[in-house]
Amino acid sequence: MTYIVNDNCIRCKYTDCVEVCPVDCFYEGENMLVIHPDECIDCGVCEPECPPEAILPDTEQGAEAWIAFNTEKSEAWPNITRRKDAPADADDFRDTKGKFESYFIDRPGTGDA
Repeated sequence: MTYIVNDNCIRCKYTDCVEVCPVDCFYEGENMLVIHPDECIDCGVCEPECPPEAILPDTEQGAEAWIAFNTEKSEAWPNITRRKDAPADADDFRDTKGKFESYFIDRPGTGDA
């Protein structure tokens, strides 16, 4: 088992999860994070830290596509190991569903830079 980040993270991008990860397996896109599934040690400490509940075990229904997405993006985006402030409007998007089609931006974030 591993953990994945789904589209609930888009436009929220809280990084509390990054701060507690013992193996630094998070990668940053412009408006969301992903987890590298081969680096995740399945400890689960990140899951309760995510306000929009965007981090789920890969055993959850519908997670299959997100495993591939997290793998692909974690190999293209920079590693992030430190907490950053969430976007100013993150709370406005916290409960929005189906954000991928409307809000996903396929560009890397800045990582720890």
